[in-house]
Amino acid sequence: MDLNQIKKLVKLVESSQIDELEIQEEGFQIRVTKSKAFAGTVMPQQIIQAAPAVPIAAPQTAPAPAASQPDNTVEIRSPMVGTFYAAASPDAAPYVKEGDSIQPGKILCIIEAMKLMNEIEAEVSGKIVRILVENAQAVEYNQPLFLVEKA
Repeated sequence: MDLNQIKKLVKLVESSQIDELEIQEEGFQIRVTKSKAFAGTVMPQQIIQAAPAVPIAAPQTAPAPAASQPDNTVEIRSPMVGTFYAAASPDAAPYVKEGDSIQPGKILCIIEAMKLMNEIEAEVSGKIVRILVENAQAVEYNQPLFLVEKA
């Protein structure tokens, strides 16, 4: 599959009502996904993954929110599969810590997907109550990353 074919697939997904297209062909696998915005996250328009075909495991579901979670807290979830980074570089200070106040537009973390660094920004004002993942941890699509107490 060449680059022109991949571009055609991306345009097909963009212009159609399908949200995801996955093709496996002679040792090659590609998935094109049209993302939808979630509260508290900034999403890229699409994610393209290409890798040699391997057996695909059943997707894991994100943990359910805690039953004791107060009404004024919200979860900020991962908009994609990737690797969570709390800071811009290994020697840099983390973007946020538990107890920090945040405003819309504040960068909370980076998720690396396919060698692209995607900054995840806050869309709510409040205080970080808990950071639910460790630095350099692999995260799944829609996995909770932060608990935020809304201001």
